[in-house]
Amino acid sequence: MNSTYKTCGLYREELKRITAVKGIEQLSGKTILLTGATGMIGTQLTDALMELNSRGAGINIVAVGRSETKARERLGEYFGAPLFRFVTQDVTEPFPASLSADYIIPLASFTHPMAYGRYPVETMAICLKGAEHALLLAERTGAAVLYPSTVEIYGEAADGEPFSENATGRLNLSTSRACYTEAKRASEALCQSFRSERGVRVKIGRLCRVFGPTVLAGDSKASSQFLHKALAGEDIVLKSAGEQIYSYIYTADAVGALLHIMLNGADGEAYNISNKACDVRLKDFVQTCAGVAGRRVVYDLPDEAERKGFSVATRAILDNSRLLATGWAPAYDFRDAVRRTIEIMRYK
Repeated sequence: MNSTYKTCGLYREELKRITAVKGIEQLSGKTILLTGATGMIGTQLTDALMELNSRGAGINIVAVGRSETKARERLGEYFGAPLFRFVTQDVTEPFPASLSADYIIPLASFTHPMAYGRYPVETMAICLKGAEHALLLAERTGAAVLYPSTVEIYGEAADGEPFSENATGRLNLSTSRACYTEAKRASEALCQSFRSERGVRVKIGRLCRVFGPTVLAGDSKASSQFLHKALAGEDIVLKSAGEQIYSYIYTADAVGALLHIMLNGADGEAYNISNKACDVRLKDFVQTCAGVAGRRVVYDLPDEAERKGFSVATRAILDNSRLLATGWAPAYDFRDAVRRTIEIMRYK
């Protein structure tokens, strides 16, 4: 997928909506460093920040990623821009002493099940070392850290109720998939430890399942596969009966929520990021994708390799009332978000 989708009117409208977040003027003249800049969230976040710069915000953007080739595919239009800098960096290694920032957003992570199943050691290393090096850089430079965490830290709901930020859930450490959940939990603890012991300012956003037009081609999450199949005009395969119910959120809402937390959240606080209008069963997700694309749903059980990375949670709903109380609100309902995703991805 090339980046011409970024000229789509729907996508440009989303960037304007994201950049209308409360307190956005605080970013003028600041330096923001984000790792995982070529990922699904990192790409649209970079686009939103560059949209602000097109209106004179003067934000210095340091985008960090492991591959300049991939960065040129995803963010190539910004190479050479005076306020954009790409740094080729493996986040498991310390940042160079020359780097500085006012805000740090460590987004780098494996975020899909095939990666968890095949590379559990690397999954843990990227999360843990990525968080540590971001926090060390923040300590050295006085930057504030926005840590993007995940609904996965809650595991399975014991009582069927939505997860509040104080919930613990149930987690199974006997699977390779625990690499992601435990690394994220430990990274959150590391954030709180740096805040307590070393005075680093930290805010945490716990994202539910995110989908949208900046999805990567190799993303093996079920929602991503549904969208790719719909875009290709193919029937959509569901690897279960689809009774699982999860919180989802559209990428533009997720990016807007992260910026809102960074600018308006309380130091040391964690906030669930979700949209009640997107709390849906897996079968409803796939049926909506198929309906928008004019295709049908095919049910097919997964093989052993696929099951290794699958979530065992059958219900993972986030209570987002703490975030709503800060003045944030999502903009897109579920069907509109699916429609927008497919329309923007089709744009050439």
